[in-house]
Amino acid sequence: MWLIPAGYALFLALLVVRYVRRRPRLRDYPPQPHGPLVSVIVPARDEEVNIERCVRSLLATTYDPVEIIVVDDRSSDATPEIVERLARSAEAAGRLRLVRGAELPAGWFGKPWAVVQGYRTARGELLLFTDADTSHHPELLPRTVTVLGAERVDLVSVLTRQETVTFWERLVQPHVLVALAARVGDFGRVNRTRITWNAIASGAYILTTRAAYERVGTHETVKQSVAEDVALAQAYVRHHLDIFLTHGLEFMSTRMYRSLGEIVQGWSKNLALGVPLMFPPVPLLRRAAPYLMWLPALCWIVPPLAWALYGASWAALTTGISLVIWAVVYWAEGAPVRYALLYPLGAAMVAGIMLRSAWRGGRKVEWRGRLYRGGA
Repeated sequence: MWLIPAGYALFLALLVVRYVRRRPRLRDYPPQPHGPLVSVIVPARDEEVNIERCVRSLLATTYDPVEIIVVDDRSSDATPEIVERLARSAEAAGRLRLVRGAELPAGWFGKPWAVVQGYRTARGELLLFTDADTSHHPELLPRTVTVLGAERVDLVSVLTRQETVTFWERLVQPHVLVALAARVGDFGRVNRTRITWNAIASGAYILTTRAAYERVGTHETVKQSVAEDVALAQAYVRHHLDIFLTHGLEFMSTRMYRSLGEIVQGWSKNLALGVPLMFPPVPLLRRAAPYLMWLPALCWIVPPLAWALYGASWAALTTGISLVIWAVVYWAEGAPVRYALLYPLGAAMVAGIMLRSAWRGGRKVEWRGRLYRGGA
C-alpha cells in the first residue's frame, strides 16, 4: 500500500515541474510592432457581458496594421449595438467593423460558421481567431507574430490565464485544466508534430497565415466539430503544416464560464466530442474514451474517502500529498490556495460533468440557445 503514496509523490514532482516551468513561453519572444496586415476575427453570440472588454483590448494592440472584425452570430442581446458604438469611436480609428451573421446553415456548428463569415470579409495576410471572452495585452499580437516567423510555423496558439471569480469557477476549472494537461503533456509532443491525434490548439487564440488556412480548407473543413480548435490543428498536421503552442499567461486572460450552469453546459459540450480526437483513430477506443475519461478522478476521490471511513494510514498520507499537489495547482493558476482543501469535491464535480458529457454529448449539444445533434 505504501507504493500508492510514493506514486503520488512522483506525480507531485512532475506536476510542479510542468506548472512552474511552462515552456515555451511567449515572454521569451520580443514584440514585432510592424508587419503584414492582421485580420482579427471575433465570433460573438450573446456576448454583451464580454465584448467591450475584448474589443478594447484588441484596439490597444501595439501592432500595426490590424483590422478587427466582430461577427455577430445572431445575438439576442446588445452585442451588435456595443460593437457598432465602439466602431464609431476615435479609439477604433476605422480599424473595427461589425459583420451581421447570416442564419446558421444545416450541417454547421455556430462558431465555425461565424469565423468563416469573418474570413470572407478579411483582407489580412495573417488571420487571428480569438474569442469574445478574452482580454489581450497590447504586446500579445506583436509577440505571436514574432513566434510565427521565428519558429517558421503555420499556426501559433496561445494558452491563456483562466480567470476564476465565483466559487464554482474556482473549484471546478482547475480540475478540468489539470485533466486536459495530463493528456497533452509536454508541448514538445505537440509543436511541429506529425502525429495527428497529438495536435491541439486553443480556440481562444489562433494566429495563422492566410495561405495555410486556405490550404486546409478554412473552418469549413471542421464545420461539424464542437472542438473546432483541436480539429483545425489536426487538419493542419494532416496537410503537413507546422503548429506551435506557447504559454502566454502574462499577455492574455479568458473567463470561459461565469456560473455552475455555464460550467456544466460548456464542458458537457466540449469534452465528449473533443476528447476522442486526442486518441488514435481506433473506432472502439474513440467510442469508449468519453465513458472512461472520468476514471482518473477516482485518484483524488478514493483516498480521502478511505481515510474518512476506515482511517487507513496510506490514505491519510496520500490525501496529504494530494493537498500539496492542489495547493501548487491553485497557486500556479493564481486562485486562492485555500480551495485545495475542497479538492475531493472539485474532482467529484468534474467526474459528474464528464459522465454527463459522455451520456449526452454524442447525441445532442446545447449552447447559447441552439441545439445541435451529432457532430465530431
